[in-house]
Amino acid sequence: MNQAVAPKARPEFVLAAGDCLVLIRRSLRHLTRNMDEVIQSVVLPIMLLLLFRYLFGGAIQTGGPSYVNYVIAGVLVVSIAFSASATAVGVANDLQNGIVERFRTMPMFSSAMLVGHVVSAVLRNVLAVTLVVLVGLLVGFRPSASLGDWLVACGLLLLFITAISWLATLLGLLAGGVEAASGYAMILVFFPYASSALVPSESMPSVLRAFVENQPFTPIVNAVRGLLIGTPTGNSVWLSVVWWVPVLVLTMAFTVRYFRRHTGK
Repeated sequence: MNQAVAPKARPEFVLAAGDCLVLIRRSLRHLTRNMDEVIQSVVLPIMLLLLFRYLFGGAIQTGGPSYVNYVIAGVLVVSIAFSASATAVGVANDLQNGIVERFRTMPMFSSAMLVGHVVSAVLRNVLAVTLVVLVGLLVGFRPSASLGDWLVACGLLLLFITAISWLATLLGLLAGGVEAASGYAMILVFFPYASSALVPSESMPSVLRAFVENQPFTPIVNAVRGLLIGTPTGNSVWLSVVWWVPVLVLTMAFTVRYFRRHTGK
């Protein structure tokens, strides 16, 4: 007589990965069905590039490279910061519409929702960065980077994107609603504008210059710019790592802890 064989239990990390994949697909579907997010994530960065390339490009002197070569790194960082609003709003909306309460009743990985939002935000930003670079090539961007420089620049941008995505997720958790989440995320948009993203810091008043040169967005802009077009990077590459690795680790740890305490999972 044949005996029924109990199915072998899968490891917990496999189950957690499956839960995360489901929530990642959910977040990506929301993106494709929301035209506002598509415009904000993909169209807006290209519009910013064209705006600065043709409206301000002839009026701003960089002291070296052409303005389109100078500004491409700044547009990348500004567009990544802009996308934080969509991530924060998505997290706040999930908390507000009750979907998290439904997740609490399911035997699923407790932080899968957070991972879904973060990974979809990273993928969205990678697409936006790729499109900005391709459009930049069409309008005059001429990088001089070697393969190694491209790899380092992409690694720094991926670190920055991931850190911003976790930070935006945290803002969405802390906000009291969707409107508040959108407002909080706009704080992140301010810092790239108050950096060397769009104009050289040497042209700024001394007090503003001191702030610009000692805030976390300036090193990532200078590092990516230098790696792509061959301008001096100084210590910008290491400063980018020193700034953004702790931001990523601390924000991720605090976000997961706060979410678990807030939802009771």
